Amino acid sequence: MKALKKRILSACCGAHILHDGYTDLLYVMFPIWQMAFGLSLAEVGSLKTLYSGAMASLQVPSSMLSERVGEKRLLLFGSLIAAIGFLLSGWTTGFLGLAACLVLSGIGASVQHPLSSSLTSHAFEGPELRGALSTYNFSGDIGKVLLPSLCAVLLAIWDWHTVTSVMGLLGLIAVILLSIVLPKTKVVNNPKAQSAKPTGDISEKYAGSNFLNLGFVSLSSIAVIDSATRMGFLTLLPFLLVSKGATVTQVGFGLGLTFAGGAAGKFVCGFIAARFGVIKTTLITEIATTILMGLTLPLSLDVVMLMLPLVGIALNGTSSGLYGTVPELVSPHMRSRAFGVFYTLTIGAGAISPLVYGFAGDRLGVPNAIALIAVSVLLVLPLTLGLKKVFRRLEV
Repeated sequence: MKALKKRILSACCGAHILHDGYTDLLYVMFPIWQMAFGLSLAEVGSLKTLYSGAMASLQVPSSMLSERVGEKRLLLFGSLIAAIGFLLSGWTTGFLGLAACLVLSGIGASVQHPLSSSLTSHAFEGPELRGALSTYNFSGDIGKVLLPSLCAVLLAIWDWHTVTSVMGLLGLIAVILLSIVLPKTKVVNNPKAQSAKPTGDISEKYAGSNFLNLGFVSLSSIAVIDSATRMGFLTLLPFLLVSKGATVTQVGFGLGLTFAGGAAGKFVCGFIAARFGVIKTTLITEIATTILMGLTLPLSLDVVMLMLPLVGIALNGTSSGLYGTVPELVSPHMRSRAFGVFYTLTIGAGAISPLVYGFAGDRLGVPNAIALIAVSVLLVLPLTLGLKKVFRRLEV
């Protein structure tokens, strides 16, 4: 049984590495495509919108479809579609063809977050679950570093057509490996499967109910604010560093420090949440985020650079605790659907917020916009009361 759990977690982490890697290697390719097709910045931005839009909008439908066809089958099929999209992009000769390929890959990528999270939550219960979901969450950061770095190295050797095709071939290889490692799963997220053996988890008290309960709504609202403020801050951070005299190289190094801290925060805070609870963890990380964001404004560049790993830990640490709590607030047969809604909301908020806070930066100035973001983080504090009420009720 233990070996089976490890196989499931390994497969889900592998899928996460692939799909998050695909998402972030786009940032490496955008300047190349801009020169290759003579694109405006608006057209470059539309490529990201098409990919992320397809991925975000199909999270819930893919989770609902998995209730009929099974999670493993749909996860493999979606990963295959994502890989084919990148493989075909290497053969495109125009903007519209490239856009179509990215939409195709975005559609395939829509299955990964809800289904991998659901598979992990079915394999692990009780105290093990938060640690497993934290490990899964952290694995995506490996992909964000690995695939874009590999892509950048290969671009120094081959043209972009070859590189994107190679990325697609790597995806096809990953799908074959996933099909071998991931055990066959039953269609467990079906309402007819409600008679499953009780696990003693507090989510059993929600069995048979709609997952849109007070606990899930409170948790999702916190996650939306967390995602929106994180993406907004990361969008404005380079401009803040430049205003303090940072060079382009220093800006890149500073972002690297922030992302490294974020990866550590995701991994560590998931285990902290398992020990102290999601409410205390959220309060600590979000208050720390507000303080650290505020400190980046008056301090010198050298001091801010030293702080950035801590900023990254606080920024990303909350997310692991939030993801790991979804299974506790949702009946087992509704988990895929709940994860689909949860990821749709967080990904959507993260996609929109850079536009909102960028507009604020244009009107108010970067420092004032970051101060606004820091204050906005505190909006999660009253939302924890909803979670506290739910957990107190379920413990009775």
